[in-house]
Amino acid sequence: MKLWVLRHGEAEPYGARPDPERALTAHGREEVLRSAAQLIGQPLSAIYASPYLRAQQTALLVRQALGFQPELITVDWLTPDTRPQKVLEHLDDQGDVLLVSHNPLVGSLLGLLQHGHLQQPEQVKTAGLAELEGDLPLAGVMMLKGIKHP
Repeated sequence: MKLWVLRHGEAEPYGARPDPERALTAHGREEVLRSAAQLIGQPLSAIYASPYLRAQQTALLVRQALGFQPELITVDWLTPDTRPQKVLEHLDDQGDVLLVSHNPLVGSLLGLLQHGHLQQPEQVKTAGLAELEGDLPLAGVMMLKGIKHP
């Protein structure tokens, strides 16, 4: 299976609104569309997204750019401060999926999936798209194929 992990695009600065309500900037939307282009032709079975506005906007832009028919799946286990282990509790061998989330979760999750621990998080910029591959989405058993930044 492949697991794609996308950090949301650039968002409004902190303090402009409560964190869950921060929206993408125009630059952030452009970043997301460049990352979405990397997913063209990939056989995604689902797109899961954090309920935070910037992640919802990111996921919707990707869905529209890909012409992805299924609805987005909004989940509370992709928010910024979720423990990466909790994410793994919700994933199984359900085909190739895209997770749209935030740092620090994104970097920590990528480290956990590759190394089996949280001491080596990956650095992921806004709209960074990571591709992982493995038999199952378990700690320490997936291989990071790469991270593309727009």
